[in-house]
Amino acid sequence: MQQLTSNEWIEQALSAEPLRSKSLVMTVMGDAIAPHGGAVWLGSLIELLAPLGVTDRLVRTSVFRLVQEGWLNASREGRRSRYAFEPRSLPRFQRADRRIYAPPGLHWDGRWTLVLAPNGSIDGDLRTAVRKELEWAGFAMLGPGMLAHPAADAEGLLDALDRTGGRDKVFVLSAAELPDVGSRPLGELVGEGWDLTAVARSYVDFIARFTPLLELLRTAPALAPADAFAVRSLLIHAYRRLQLHDPMLPIELLPDPWPGSDAYAVARAIYLLVYAQAEVHIDAVLRREDEAAPSADEAFYQRFGGLRG
Repeated sequence: MQQLTSNEWIEQALSAEPLRSKSLVMTVMGDAIAPHGGAVWLGSLIELLAPLGVTDRLVRTSVFRLVQEGWLNASREGRRSRYAFEPRSLPRFQRADRRIYAPPGLHWDGRWTLVLAPNGSIDGDLRTAVRKELEWAGFAMLGPGMLAHPAADAEGLLDALDRTGGRDKVFVLSAAELPDVGSRPLGELVGEGWDLTAVARSYVDFIARFTPLLELLRTAPALAPADAFAVRSLLIHAYRRLQLHDPMLPIELLPDPWPGSDAYAVARAIYLLVYAQAEVHIDAVLRREDEAAPSADEAFYQRFGGLRG
């Protein structure tokens, strides 16, 4: 069977499933704009997203909704609009950044973080808001009014409770197994709270989809900057969705083997092959509207365990 070209792979990826424009804008803002100062003129964002099938109208609609939802803020200079991360949303972007680009390998210290909201302690709307935010952060509901995670990010937990208004209204504690009591091992709680089947299957599907691309990139000449940007954006868009549905459990509590480790290796290998040419494209697009647009910051080069060398 004849091997696909990079352009054919991009076309297939764009036609395989409809990509939600707002989600794709979020991907490009996080992967491409955040390292370049975190702000972008609307015209530049439209130019970046056009090859990914997002029309001018859809970009405008998407950024309008992201401003309404508190993810971005907008400013104007004459007839031009500029979009940047809303300061209150930055911590969540930064945590997502760590989840996407950090090497896997979170270890377990044997403890669980529990968030308790006994019946009657908070109203129903706040209970729902806290549950949704903590489930997004990987927590599972183990019983009425009880959410748990074996490796919770304390900073992320505090931010989630602040944003929902749940801080100082719920009980937060760290729990460990009592020795010599004869209880079931705490590690078995994973089976009570999470069904990892769908997460594992998504990682396997990602590996099957992107491994042929990796083989193509290893044998083909370097991509043109615009094509490298398209590949990088589609890669991170797909990998980001996987990561945001993964509860990020410690490796000691995951099935062995865990396909998330292989998916990370594929994503990292592709990113290393395309990031530099993609940066050429990003710099060129941003500087058409702003000659002083900064190059990628040093934190960018720490992604995936280090891009240089």
